[in-house]
Amino acid sequence: MAILVLSDIHANLEALDAVLNHVRGFDAVWFLGDAVGYGPDPNACVERLVNLDPAIWLAGNHDLAALGELDTDDFNPDARAAAHWTRDQLSDDVRARLGKVTPRIDVPEQRLTFVHGSPRHPVWEYILDASTAMDNFEQFDALTCFFGHTHVPVVYEEGIDGTLRLTADLDAPMEPSSDARWLVNPGSVGQPRDGDPRASYALYDPTQRAVTFRRVPYDTGAVQDKILAAGLPPSLAARLDYGW
Repeated sequence: MAILVLSDIHANLEALDAVLNHVRGFDAVWFLGDAVGYGPDPNACVERLVNLDPAIWLAGNHDLAALGELDTDDFNPDARAAAHWTRDQLSDDVRARLGKVTPRIDVPEQRLTFVHGSPRHPVWEYILDASTAMDNFEQFDALTCFFGHTHVPVVYEEGIDGTLRLTADLDAPMEPSSDARWLVNPGSVGQPRDGDPRASYALYDPTQRAVTFRRVPYDTGAVQDKILAAGLPPSLAARLDYGW
C-alpha cells in the first residue's frame, strides 16, 4: 500500500500538477495543510484536492487566515498581503470545504497523529531542530506523527539517548529502528525552503512504516508570471527560484 503525503501546496497549481503527474500509483492521500496562501491559484488547488478525496485533510495557518479565522498580525507583510488577496479570491465552495478541516487529527487505532505545525501547537509552531522535535514527542502517543509548516522534508526519530535527525534521502525508503517513534515532514509542494526549488512530497508504506521522499521540477516561470499578474508581492515569485 502506498499513501501520497502532501503538505504546503500554497496555491501553486503547477507544482501540484507536476507532483500528481510524477507519482506512480497511490492508494490514499494525506494532506497536512496550507492548500492556499502565497500562490496565485487557490481555488484550483483546493478543487484538485477535493478530486483526490484525501483521507486526512488538515487546516494550515494560511488556510485559516484566508477564511478570516486567524489574525494575520503575526504574518510578515508579504504573507499578510497574500492572505488578504486570497481571502478575496475564494469561491463559496472552496471556502466551505476549507472550513471543514482542523489542524490536528489523531488516529489511535493506527497509532498515527497528523498536525500542520506541531503536536504542541498545531497551527503555529515550527519544528526546525532536534530540540523542538524532542519536546514535541511528549505531545503525542502515536508511533508516527506527520507534520508540515516548515516546508523542509525531514524525519526525526526518538532514540534512547534523545532525538536523532535523519537525512531525507531521495528515492531511498527510510524505515524506523524497531518500534522507534517518528516525526515526519514531507516538505512543501508549492514553496520549498530547504534550498531545493523542486516540489517535494513523500510516499508512505504503512505496512513497513517506510517513508520515501521525492522531488519534482516544475514550471516556476509560469507560476511567477501569474503571481506578478495577480499583483501579489514580487518576493513571492522570486523565492521560487531558490527554494527558500
